[in-house]
Amino acid sequence: MIIDQILGWLIFLAFSPLFGLLAVLIRLDTPGPVFFRQVRIGQGGRPFVAYKFRSMVDKAVTMGLGLNVAVDDSRITRVGHFLRQTSLDELPQIFNVLKGDMSLVGPRPTLPYQVAAYNDFQRRRLLMKPGITGWAQINGRNTIPWEKRIQLDVWYVENWSLKLDLLILLKTIRTWARQEGLYGPSGVNYDFRPLNTELSQRVTNVYS
Repeated sequence: MIIDQILGWLIFLAFSPLFGLLAVLIRLDTPGPVFFRQVRIGQGGRPFVAYKFRSMVDKAVTMGLGLNVAVDDSRITRVGHFLRQTSLDELPQIFNVLKGDMSLVGPRPTLPYQVAAYNDFQRRRLLMKPGITGWAQINGRNTIPWEKRIQLDVWYVENWSLKLDLLILLKTIRTWARQEGLYGPSGVNYDFRPLNTELSQRVTNVYS
């Protein structure tokens, strides 16, 4: 959408100094790249590379809890804690918006093997571009299990309107200011299998 492009460029220009500052801090904090890159599935099932600021040690997905992260996870860097608390780790996804892979608002992009496990109902969330924020993000984010998030995403797809997108953007600002839903005992990991009770109290999805 042309609105995504206009707002995307405005956000990029407004936050350009912050991009540079965060890049320097990440490089000084721990060895490794500034950006975390990962293949996600977009509209119509098309794969694309999603960007985030790296908030964990390099190659963190091969260590510890893998694709899950605990609130007290030792893989999170000092700068990474700040990035996660402020959700600034998501900021580079503006590049994905400008490239046309993502929208500002939409279902969050998921991993290929997650999509492979979708049923027909769940695949309906692929009818729209994934977003930096979405209906599920302002209605629980990491405090609700994946099945519920997908239901919320499908509802958004079926009820989309510019007015709804504006509402989501406004509520995203409130959610960000209150730091709501950053971590939560969802008890559901990326394979849609329940985690054990003790772990589920500490773990949330690392790249949600």
